[in-house]
Amino acid sequence: MKKLFLAFAVIFSVIINAQTAKEIIDKNIELSGGLTNWKLLNSVVLYGKVTLGVNDEYPIKIFQQRPNLTKTVITINKKETAIEGFDGKKGYAMNYATNKVQEYPNYVAESFDNDFIDWESKGFEAKYLGKEKIGEIYCHKVELTKNVNKTLYYFDTKTYMLLKEIKKDETLVYADYKQVGSLLMPYRIESSSPKRDSDYVMIINKIETNKVFPANTFKF
Repeated sequence: MKKLFLAFAVIFSVIINAQTAKEIIDKNIELSGGLTNWKLLNSVVLYGKVTLGVNDEYPIKIFQQRPNLTKTVITINKKETAIEGFDGKKGYAMNYATNKVQEYPNYVAESFDNDFIDWESKGFEAKYLGKEKIGEIYCHKVELTKNVNKTLYYFDTKTYMLLKEIKKDETLVYADYKQVGSLLMPYRIESSSPKRDSDYVMIINKIETNKVFPANTFKF
């Protein structure tokens, strides 16, 4: 009888955790603009500045388009240079050893949408891990798992905005959310990694959405 009770307790706990995680993710999507508006977003351009290392600051533009097209351009000595991108078939990035952009055959393009939009249909499992303080803000901690890949998300308990994301090789911190049309988007993104070789702080000053890009935008 005790074993049966424990089995039911475990199943009940799993159901409650999954339900709580789903509620938090749904709340984030709802309060940041709604699922319909996120799915109507087909392209975005971010304009701002990025700080690499201690004080190397450069103007930056990031172009993104469904389903996974992307290009990042920084301005060095008044010259625009594409440092990373994916054109739908080929991925490329700056090789800082040679100071040249090169093609990477095994480049893995990220989806235009984040993982927790339609996470269930994408094959993820969600688990609620309780509350944790990020700085002075209490956050709901949610884990998404697919195969062996796990990502931790921290949502503000008051606003439900995403404040932190921890992946295998990168931690992202989001702040300064502002209205962009019907959506709320972060205007400050900080990235750090275990090797600390690609850390950056990006301050965005303008975001444009649903622009129609020329056909060669994502080529290099």
